Amino acid sequence: QEPESPEASEFHQAAGRIPEVPFGLSTSPAVLSHYGVSANTVTLFRRVDNDRRDLDMNNKDIDTEKMIRFVRMNELRLVTEYNPVTAIGVMQSSLQFNLLLITDKMSPKHPEQMRRFRAAAELFKGKILFILLDSNLKSNERVVSYFQLKKSQLPALAIFHTPDDEQDVMTVDEISIEHVQDFCNRFIQ
Repeated sequence: QEPESPEASEFHQAAGRIPEVPFGLSTSPAVLSHYGVSANTVTLFRRVDNDRRDLDMNNKDIDTEKMIRFVRMNELRLVTEYNPVTAIGVMQSSLQFNLLLITDKMSPKHPEQMRRFRAAAELFKGKILFILLDSNLKSNERVVSYFQLKKSQLPALAIFHTPDDEQDVMTVDEISIEHVQDFCNRFIQ
């Protein structure tokens, strides 16, 4: 509620260190009331799954580092890269369908694959959470084996329905918007 408070200063520092995330500061009673906020709060709005996460700033040990960690853990992008930090936000998403692109980020085909995967993600915004899983990361080996895939079968698409653990996997030579769209629509139906 005080734009010159130490908490606001920490907020500005966090915003400066995460330039790709839009930040805003409001002291308007109407805005606070609209979002049901009664205390100093950092609220993260996720457009991907239309969800929000709140961090209570009245806890005196909240600093810039903890705010940055809160944002990194809870942000979801059009395509979220899966890693130990983003795993929490992915697991807490309200979206029941997750689509993973399991691929080698070092591949020369990767930039074009991602362009097409992002374009397909636009078509399913609010319905399916699109996730990039780098097969080179040791921490991702368990996920790759969960879908019973070997490195020789990658890249692959794996779709997962969280309430009942139903899944489907498709190995792909080429990622195309049409392949992704057909795969998702078939699974959802």
